[in-house]
Amino acid sequence: VQLQASGGGLVQPGGSLRLSCAASGRTFSSYGVAWFRQAPGKGREFVSVISYRGASSSTGYADSVKGRFTISRDNAENTVYLQMNDLKPEDTAVYYCAARYQYYAVSDSYDYWGQGTQVTVSS
Repeated sequence: VQLQASGGGLVQPGGSLRLSCAASGRTFSSYGVAWFRQAPGKGREFVSVISYRGASSSTGYADSVKGRFTISRDNAENTVYLQMNDLKPEDTAVYYCAARYQYYAVSDSYDYWGQGTQVTVSS
């Protein structure tokens, strides 16, 4: 599986962005997918996760983004989205998507990683 993250950019506080994680492979629906982020000088941080087809339908969010971010997936398009609303300067980071076959969790034990997309929230 190859992952391609996109959709980052520069946005003012309170603005919105939608990140996309496009995957190759025919069985992407069987992969749990998560978003992580890494700010300058900080470690990688879990953001959100969505389960794979066949698992109990589930999404998860870090407390810092709950109520502002929404994760979703379109299995027909092999794409997972992260809708980010009410963005704050502390959301500034490189955002990575990650996938693992029949697995979803907040830990970073994923097998496949995208290249990252920069999100900068600043006035």
